Amino acid sequence: MNTTLIIGISYVISAGLFIAGLKLLGSAATARKGNILSAAAMLIAVLATLLDQHIIDYRYIAINMAAGSVIGLIIARRVAMTAMPEMVALFNGLGGLASLLVGVAAIEIGINAFIGFTIFLSILIGGVTFTGSLIAWGKLSERIAGRPIMFKGQAIVNSLTIIMMLVSCFVFSASPENTTYLYIVIALALAFGVLAVIPIGGADMPVVISLLNSYSGLAACAAGFAISNNLLIVAGSLVGASGIILTQIMCKAMNRSLSNVLLSGFSAVKNSTLTIEGEVKAISAQDAYYVLEAASTVAIIPGYGMAVAQAQHAVKELQELLEKNDAEVIYGIHPVAGRMPGHMNVLLAEADVSYDLLLEMDHINPRMENVDVAIVIGANDVVNPAARDMEGSPIYGMPVINVDKARTVFVMKRSMASGFAGIDNPLFFKDNTRMLFGDAKETLSQLIRELSN
Repeated sequence: MNTTLIIGISYVISAGLFIAGLKLLGSAATARKGNILSAAAMLIAVLATLLDQHIIDYRYIAINMAAGSVIGLIIARRVAMTAMPEMVALFNGLGGLASLLVGVAAIEIGINAFIGFTIFLSILIGGVTFTGSLIAWGKLSERIAGRPIMFKGQAIVNSLTIIMMLVSCFVFSASPENTTYLYIVIALALAFGVLAVIPIGGADMPVVISLLNSYSGLAACAAGFAISNNLLIVAGSLVGASGIILTQIMCKAMNRSLSNVLLSGFSAVKNSTLTIEGEVKAISAQDAYYVLEAASTVAIIPGYGMAVAQAQHAVKELQELLEKNDAEVIYGIHPVAGRMPGHMNVLLAEADVSYDLLLEMDHINPRMENVDVAIVIGANDVVNPAARDMEGSPIYGMPVINVDKARTVFVMKRSMASGFAGIDNPLFFKDNTRMLFGDAKETLSQLIRELSN
C-alpha cells in the first residue's frame, strides 16, 4: 500500500471521527466521548500528514509538537474554571493565527488566481480572528473595559478598512506574485479584528466567542484550499458551520439579531433612564434554612457569580442534602449564562451534577410556578423580569428564566451591583425575593451546615 493511499484512508477515518465527535458534543451526557473522538481524529490526521514525502526535516516538527504538548498540559492543569471563557477566546485566536501563517507559507508552493484568493481569505479571516479574540480575552479577563469602546468616526474608519482590504484582495488575486498587497492585507486584518470587537459590550462576549470560533473554522477551511488539504477543508467547515449555528442559537436566546450584537451591543444601556425603586429584603442563611427545610421543590439557577466563587461543589453538596430531605432539586440553565456557551454546564459537570437535572430555559419556565424555592446564584441579566415586563428596558424581549414566579426566591449576590450588561434588576425588589448577600460559596457553606445539623 503506497503512502498516498494510506494518507487518504487516514483522512477519511479522521473526517468520520470528527463528524461523530461533533454529534456527541451536542449532548452534555456524551460531550466527553465526543471530545475524545475528536482528539483521536486530530491525532490520526497529524500522524498521517507526517507521512507526506514532501516533508524534508522532521526535527522542527518534533520540537514544536513537544513544546505545544507541554504548554497545553500545563494550561489544562492550571487554568481555573472561571478562566475557561478567556482560554477559549485565546484558543480561537491561536487557531486564526495558525491559519494566517499557513496562508503566508502557501505562497512558497506556487499560486494562481484561485489559490491567491484562498490565501487572502485565510489571512483575512485568520487575522481578524486572532486580534478579535485577543480583545475578547481582554474584556472577559477585565484587562480591557467591558463597556463598548467608541470613538468619533469609528464607522468611517471601519468602512475604509474593509474597502482597502477588498481592493488589496482584488490586486493580489490578479497578480499573486506581488506580495506587497498581501502584507497590506495582513496589517489591515489584524487592525480590523480590534476595530470589530472593541465596540461590543462585555455582556455580548459569549456571542462574540462563538462567532470567532466559527471564524477560526472558516480560516482553517480557506487554508485547506490554499494548500490543497482535503481534511483541513472538512474540519474547518465543521467548525465554521457549528460555530455559526451556535451563534444563531445564542442570539435567539437573547432575542437579538447578530447585526445588532456586532453593530450596537449594549451601548445604550448606560444611558437608560429607567429607574427601579423598591425595598430590598435581606435574609440570613439561618432564616433561609427554615424555608428550604420545608420546600418540596427547589430550582437552582447558576450564573457567573457561581463561577467566580468556585461554588459548584458546594451547590452539589446542597443538592444532596435537600434530596435527603425529600426535596426535588432541578437546575435552570440559560443559554447565555456565564461568559461563554455552556459555561454553567461545564462547571456543574465538574461537580458531577447529573445531566438529567440540568433543564434548559424552555423546559424549566413552565415548571417555575410550582417551585417552592428558586435559588439564584450569581445570575442577574438572565433572570431579569424587566426583559419580559418593561418595554423601555434595553434587554426587553430577551427570553429569561422566570424565577420571579416561584413561591420564594433567594438571590445570592455580593452586593446590589448590576450585572455584566449594566442593567438594574427589579427581581431584587419583589415581595417574594430575599437577598443573601456575601460570597456564594461561603453562603452555601452556611446553608449546608444548617441542613447537616
